[in-house]
Amino acid sequence: MPINITLVVVLAVVYSTGFYLLMQRSLMQVLLGIVLVGHGANLFLQAAGGPAGEPATAGKPVAVVSDPLPQAMALTAVVITFAVTVLLLALAYRASVLLEDDEVQDDVEDRRIRQAPESEDEPASVISLRGDTQ
Repeated sequence: MPINITLVVVLAVVYSTGFYLLMQRSLMQVLLGIVLVGHGANLFLQAAGGPAGEPATAGKPVAVVSDPLPQAMALTAVVITFAVTVLLLALAYRASVLLEDDEVQDDVEDRRIRQAPESEDEPASVISLRGDTQ
């Protein structure tokens, strides 16, 4: 089966846009990134399945029937993407009600590690793991 370059470019754009949105601080952008990565996974699985053939029934040769595994995996990916989307929608709604903003805040420990000066003996990551504050 020849590789369709257009489908490869579309998959690359969908995945890269989805991963870019996943790295943002807004929960709605993270949600859109999850949806795009899920759609990219579905496109990839359908492309990996090849062209559609006849359904698998008794008496048909194996060479002419379509492979049902990519279709089943795509259906599973749709369900998982839907569940994660609903969870993130609930989190974004709760954050907008409580904080009146959907931006993900820095963790207190992350701020402390970022502001801790590095000593000459050991790096700041080792200091933060032991709990020393110098």
